Amino acid sequence: MEHMTRTGPESDIDESAVSVTDAKSKAAGLTAVAVSLRRSVEQMGVVRTTRALTRVNQNHGFDCPGCAWPEPTGHRRPAEFCENGAKAVAEEATLRTVDPAFFARHSVDDLATKTGYWLGQQGRLTHPMALLPGATHYTPIEWEDAYRLIADNLRGLASPNEAVFYTSGRTSNEAAFLYQLLVRSYGTNNLPDCSNMCHESSGTALTSAIGIGKGSVSIDDVAQADLIIIAGQNPGTNHPRMLSVLETAKRNGAKIIAINPLPEAGLMGFKDPQRASGLLRGGTEIADEFLQIRIGGDMALFQGLGRLLLEADDAAPGTVVDRAFIENHCAGFAEYEAHLRTVDLDTVVEASGLTRAQLSETAAALAASERTITCWAMGLTQQRHAVATIEEATNLLLLRGMIGKPGAGVCPVRGHSNVQGDRTMGIFEKMPEEFHAALDTEFAITTPREHGFDTVDSIRAMRDGRAKFFFAMGGNFVAATPDTEVTEAALRQCDLTVQVSTKLNRSHVVPGRTALILPTLGRTDLDEHNGVKQHVSVEDSMSMVHLSTGRLKPVSKQLRSEVAIVCQLGAELFGPAHQVPWAEFENDYDRIRDAIARVVPGCEDYNARVRDRNGFLLPHPPRDTREFHTTTGKANFAVNELRWVPTPVGRLILQTMRSHDQYNTTIYGLDDRYRGVKGGRKVIFVNPDDITALGFTEGDHVNVVSEWSDPAGNIQERRVEGFRIVGYSTPRGNAAAYYPETNPLIPLDHVAEKSNTPVSKAIVVRLERTS
Repeated sequence: MEHMTRTGPESDIDESAVSVTDAKSKAAGLTAVAVSLRRSVEQMGVVRTTRALTRVNQNHGFDCPGCAWPEPTGHRRPAEFCENGAKAVAEEATLRTVDPAFFARHSVDDLATKTGYWLGQQGRLTHPMALLPGATHYTPIEWEDAYRLIADNLRGLASPNEAVFYTSGRTSNEAAFLYQLLVRSYGTNNLPDCSNMCHESSGTALTSAIGIGKGSVSIDDVAQADLIIIAGQNPGTNHPRMLSVLETAKRNGAKIIAINPLPEAGLMGFKDPQRASGLLRGGTEIADEFLQIRIGGDMALFQGLGRLLLEADDAAPGTVVDRAFIENHCAGFAEYEAHLRTVDLDTVVEASGLTRAQLSETAAALAASERTITCWAMGLTQQRHAVATIEEATNLLLLRGMIGKPGAGVCPVRGHSNVQGDRTMGIFEKMPEEFHAALDTEFAITTPREHGFDTVDSIRAMRDGRAKFFFAMGGNFVAATPDTEVTEAALRQCDLTVQVSTKLNRSHVVPGRTALILPTLGRTDLDEHNGVKQHVSVEDSMSMVHLSTGRLKPVSKQLRSEVAIVCQLGAELFGPAHQVPWAEFENDYDRIRDAIARVVPGCEDYNARVRDRNGFLLPHPPRDTREFHTTTGKANFAVNELRWVPTPVGRLILQTMRSHDQYNTTIYGLDDRYRGVKGGRKVIFVNPDDITALGFTEGDHVNVVSEWSDPAGNIQERRVEGFRIVGYSTPRGNAAAYYPETNPLIPLDHVAEKSNTPVSKAIVVRLERTS
């Protein structure tokens, strides 16, 4: 029966028996269906699987806890989920449990020896747990005692800025709004979030260019585009439902150009398991052209394409450059044009690894297109020059007038399912003055204006003793962040660490001097308060806001919603006379949404509009009216010095990435089916010619050592050990490996300019043979 819980596989799991077969050329298909069902039944059982998968991404159901790809606004398929979405649901809705008896059997030191995959497979947390100073094991604690411990610790800090409050992208709009309200009521803006490590570069670049850090397109726009550029993104693993929309665009005549160092299955083709053509006729070829670019060469490519577009317009004036759009809506074009004319195409070829013919063909496609969309993800955002690269991609669209028209625009494809909504709700260390003023007016408080710490600065502050308290609303901070040894040492220096979590993860075994684990409801769980079913809301990657209602019976009566945890902590911390009505918010989430409607721009009449069948669309001035709320009042062309990442002799440039059997830091299994890897994760993908040139052979085991020159010019080294070499199609001089296993290689100070995002896609490494 559904309510019968199980224990996880506590015996060790062999993660070293790696085998390698040929990579796949198409994503999804019948195999994806079989894997989805098998994993779901293993974790949830047949009845719970049926209840869960028939409600995911459906009207009146719950939003998938995986990616942020939008649902269609019209008809929805009976199975409106992908393979990795099914895995995400199974992970969260599992009947396996981690109860107090589990913690009695396993010391923290014992758990610290386990892999992230093993920890996640143990199941859902069932009780609040505490690790007290000097203790070897977590032990149960009552909720009220946990709140009291947190409040006492916060009151004892010398300054509110000694506290750090992290947020995962899974948090609902309602919980995120209350969480930032609690933090700012306490007196700090230290609100780092997972966006700092992924699309912060997108937000920084787009805010400067068009005045808003969000994408400008809808699903309908993607379907209407005649040219779609997909750069630094792997939709087959990270956003598989995107493939259905790309397939529709292809049927409508769109040309798709994929730009990526690896030929990912989802970029090459798609076998839709819900269409006969996907099952019987081999599916749809996705990419018309595949540009296998060198890591870090995207900026050079975009500048080279810009020069070629100018030259095409020189040859046929007025046919390529949208002069009317530029004159009416843009600033800085003259400087941008002058810079492009100095770009050396031979340098572009060297930096990108592409041919002149490929550059010319891509420029011709851009010139011929009437409706162009550029999509991107971490392959662009986690570079040293990420912000400049995204500015250059945006420059190309502005040059062609491709902002604020149907079927055209920018499309940064977000990861976690509500990471964009959390930012809208105020989870940001430097919210604008208008937000603070509205918050102050609504609650009769005075919020701090001093900017807080982002993720990297939070780690630095904990490392240096300037922050002594860490609170995580979801996520797996240790596994998501760079420089693992430094991050773990920083957390262990805190007086108190608090993790609000659904499942066991690495962050729980890297405690402060005192540590709490607070178990919370997940997206799939029924959230009922005093017999009344509550709803939460989320915002997808294209600015649609809609309700999400969990339907499954929670695995423990001790679980509390994130909203309840924040409200109960707020009541304990501030007392009953506080201006914020914490108890009323906990009892009725509509009250929270009423407050959001008065504080957050675009959320007016929230409660009524979010109950529409499709929810509601947040405003986006460039998309809606071609208005640009920038410093110039227009869309801004950017001028950037051309930079790229050359490969030093005897070294490789490494990018970190996900397996097909994971989502962010959650490891679903040990098989990366699309890349042909089975049974383990400690592999490094290297071009076969580089394997030979470096003196290795396929299957050798190596240690991977990163080399980074710090600001003083000193070379710092970090290492991970015991990785198997896998020969793979990647540009010469480039390599790839999975995170979080390779996060230790990324120095904390190796960050993107302007956005402070860790540079996980351009790490100089050398390979050393294991002894």
